[in-house]
Amino acid sequence: MSMKQLTFLLSLVGSDSEYQRDQALQAEKAAKRFGVALQIVYAQRDAITQSQQLLNVIQSKSADKPDAIIFEPVSETGLPQVARAAVEAGIGWCTLNLRPAYLAELRTSGASIAFGIGADHLEIGRIQGRQLAQMLPRGGEALLIQGPSDNTAARQRTQGMQETKPHNINLRQLKGKWTEESAYQCVASFLALSTSHDGNIQCIVAHNDPMAVGAKRGFAERTAGQEQARWLSLPFLGCDGLPESGKAWVPARKLTATVIVPANAPLAIETFVNALTTGKRPQEYSLTVSKSFPDIPLLKEVGRS
Repeated sequence: MSMKQLTFLLSLVGSDSEYQRDQALQAEKAAKRFGVALQIVYAQRDAITQSQQLLNVIQSKSADKPDAIIFEPVSETGLPQVARAAVEAGIGWCTLNLRPAYLAELRTSGASIAFGIGADHLEIGRIQGRQLAQMLPRGGEALLIQGPSDNTAARQRTQGMQETKPHNINLRQLKGKWTEESAYQCVASFLALSTSHDGNIQCIVAHNDPMAVGAKRGFAERTAGQEQARWLSLPFLGCDGLPESGKAWVPARKLTATVIVPANAPLAIETFVNALTTGKRPQEYSLTVSKSFPDIPLLKEVGRS
């Protein structure tokens, strides 16, 4: 007698960003690989919409409820009431890119599987620190364009970079908002300072690829002549490495390097399949493995060219 096909529901924040579209695409590939029926819904960046979409599925009278819900929360609360309703209905629950406090409680209260998957932002920062070390083997000054200070990922990426960058590399920090335009404005404000022209910045590094490209555009449009040529000759390092942006921008020489952060929905699907077929419970929170692109040893050649 063959086993019933597993069915999973994937709830994503919206379809308006490359990251979310890639998350959906990689999830579909993983579902096909593991023989899982996958339904994807988008919350259009609205927490109430996301909550209602999920409750409609959980409270449905139909017999074909999903075996598991994988969701990337719009809200940092992670919808605790919806999570409890899912577990009480016997549906597995996985959060993406968020480790809510209620996960530990869910794991003790119900028979359902509950866990989370996220990116290792500390390690992402460490990779960027190692990239800096290769780009500036004799030390120097780098300009770091960070994500918002109230964002955990941005704080951890900065912390990780501080752990691995050599002491002889000094960081000047600007605050962006994850967007290309915010980094462009950061650079415009930076160039308005007399001290920006006195320094000897030798590398620009940003917490994501759009900000790295926005910074480069800022230097291209807000400087001229020899000063412009000097800024644009520097290495620009990004992060996230999505197929249509960062990963494509490195060979196109818009960026010198990035960090590829894999979509985490595929790991969630694999974890649920293993748990539901073996009965073995997964750990509460797992991290995906990011990598430098190009590999860090190859960046020596870029730094010396």
